[in-house]
Amino acid sequence: MRKLTFGMNVTLDGYIAAPGDDLGWSGGDGPDSSPSDELFGWWSDRVAATGLALYGRKLWQAMSSPWSTADQQPGATPAEVEYARRWRAMPKVVFSSTTGTVDGNTRLVTGDAVTEIARLKAEDGGPMDIGGATLAGAAMRAGLIDEYVLVTVPVLVGGGTPFFTALDGWVRLNLVETRTFPGGVVLTRYETRR
Repeated sequence: MRKLTFGMNVTLDGYIAAPGDDLGWSGGDGPDSSPSDELFGWWSDRVAATGLALYGRKLWQAMSSPWSTADQQPGATPAEVEYARRWRAMPKVVFSSTTGTVDGNTRLVTGDAVTEIARLKAEDGGPMDIGGATLAGAAMRAGLIDEYVLVTVPVLVGGGTPFFTALDGWVRLNLVETRTFPGGVVLTRYETRR
């Protein structure tokens, strides 16, 4: 059985995107900043270790636009080149009823996301990551997420897209890791108690 992890950058007040889907805060040092080299490397290593990434439509569009060709752009840093290559090589599934096509190492699912995620979890294979508030929220409500990774950026945005969805019952967690990054960014990793 595969392990399913939901991990994203999150504001201190619990949002993965500010109003208007603004992600300019996510670098850690203010509006329109980039993450530290250490944090960027951590995310890159995570992509390299992911057996299958599950995306909702909006996150897929946000990721595929820059990372499909970032390694071919003038001025791309060695870290950006490596991340782009890792991201392209990582198998991906996009869940969407409005997206017509996907490209590269990606498969499109237009049917019931929870049923497909449960089927994928039951397979043998490497760990799975899930991203996107709506998709992850459906998996949370269905009890499919095994681990939560919050990379908390010290900024308050006052609203937007929350990391956690409304749940029907409590989900108890065990803290398994904490780590700090430059700029006051803190990683916390929790496993779901089963």
